[in-house]
Amino acid sequence: MTAHSFTEMVLGILADLSRDMPPRQRYARLLQALRGAFPCDAAALLRLDGQQLRPMAVSGLSDDTLGRRFEVEDHPRLARILLSREPVRFPADSDLPDPYDGLVENVEGAIHVHDCLGLSLYLDDVPWGVMTLDALQPDTFNDLDPIRLRTFMRLAEATIRIANLIDTLKARAEREQMVARTLVAEQVNHEMLGRSAAIETVRRETRVVADSDLTVLITGETGVGKELVARQIHHRSRRHAKPIVYVNCAALPENLVESELFGHAKGAFSDATSDRAGKFELAHGGTLFLDEIGELPMSAQPKLLRALQSGEIQRVGSDAFLQLDVRIIAATNRDLKKAVANGRFRADLYHRLGVYPIDVPPLRDRERDVLILAGHFLEQNRRRFGLQGIRLSATAQQALMAYDWPGNVRELEHLISRSVLRTRAAATSLDDSAVLTITHSTLDLGASDGLPPQASPPAASQGPVIGNLSLREATDQFQIRMIREALDRNEGNQAATARSLGVDRGNFSRLIKRLGIARQ
Repeated sequence: MTAHSFTEMVLGILADLSRDMPPRQRYARLLQALRGAFPCDAAALLRLDGQQLRPMAVSGLSDDTLGRRFEVEDHPRLARILLSREPVRFPADSDLPDPYDGLVENVEGAIHVHDCLGLSLYLDDVPWGVMTLDALQPDTFNDLDPIRLRTFMRLAEATIRIANLIDTLKARAEREQMVARTLVAEQVNHEMLGRSAAIETVRRETRVVADSDLTVLITGETGVGKELVARQIHHRSRRHAKPIVYVNCAALPENLVESELFGHAKGAFSDATSDRAGKFELAHGGTLFLDEIGELPMSAQPKLLRALQSGEIQRVGSDAFLQLDVRIIAATNRDLKKAVANGRFRADLYHRLGVYPIDVPPLRDRERDVLILAGHFLEQNRRRFGLQGIRLSATAQQALMAYDWPGNVRELEHLISRSVLRTRAAATSLDDSAVLTITHSTLDLGASDGLPPQASPPAASQGPVIGNLSLREATDQFQIRMIREALDRNEGNQAATARSLGVDRGNFSRLIKRLGIARQ
């Protein structure tokens, strides 16, 4: 880059400082300028978050890099960069493992010979993070001007400072002291990963409602992360120092629902040998999260409605009333409007719960978020199994993007864990420097969470034939007969039928739909 071009780049960055743009866009433009000033094949901006470096923007690296969290103690190159106030360059023959092995776009496997450079970024003498540059050709950075490098470091720090200031001012305008509570929420690891418009809408909704005491109803398919949204709301609220108490309404036996929610007095029934506080009391001052609220028996719904309306509860077997301060968040994968129309859920309770509805999108509607989430789960499993690295092949990434994800984020998490384990077991040699690759064939899409694959294979490939039926057809007929018998025993109650068969409620709904079993 000529001196004139470098000057124009500097002026462009300075002009950006005065423009109003989201931090993500600001960081992306900074990396674009970096790659223009110092030609390289990949660059990344990582922010220090506790003991981890979190990617804020990447260029020339795969999308799943954004979902990873790099533990500083696991990556000596990043640690060395972070501790130096000067640019750090690693020779091509460095024996230190590269954190981006397997992550550079259009490169399969480890980067054995290349050029690597890192810049530490500080704000007010406190380390903020690092910028890294990688070139596939050795000696690419031989003739870099150190003065230009330091100039760019100062410009990057100014960009980050402006981004932080704008973000802080906007957050403060929206809600007093929200920044401090958001930092607390991040520290307890309740992060919603993803950059799609759909998940950004959910983030915005959680920020809007968090600081109020409005009752929230979170809806969405099984496995989309409804509990994560509930925890985000709690930890962004004024109640974050108090507990969030979890109740799975689908797991409550009908004869014990009232005792579990409201507690009981000694002697209230044969097993009540002492006074016992219920979930409402435990959540006093905090949040009560009622998961699977659509499965709550009709007999318990009037008492829950009274507690929501008055804030008063009464322990089973006690004449005393307790006045409590509890914020309610409920979640369901059922269509409660339809349940109300069918007489299976009280209309007044539904309206009391749905003061502020939030719908969590299915994974198939979240664009490229699947790769970011996959990167996050890959990093978790890399640490779990003590691997140097684990990556997705290009065909595996395409398969993840093409799949419909009936089990959503939970299915993806299980799939990645299973795939890492299988890939690790199949490796012919394994040591601390191994970087494993997950291929399309390793993924085994459609086998997660006990669900059948989404599309049936052609009849000619459906396996052994039993009489005039294929194995798949015979299995389906057996399932249909078994489910219908269970539905008859449970008087058509699908929630009770799912529990009796040991099947997740959401998966059960999809299974009977695939099998063509009419709803009762």
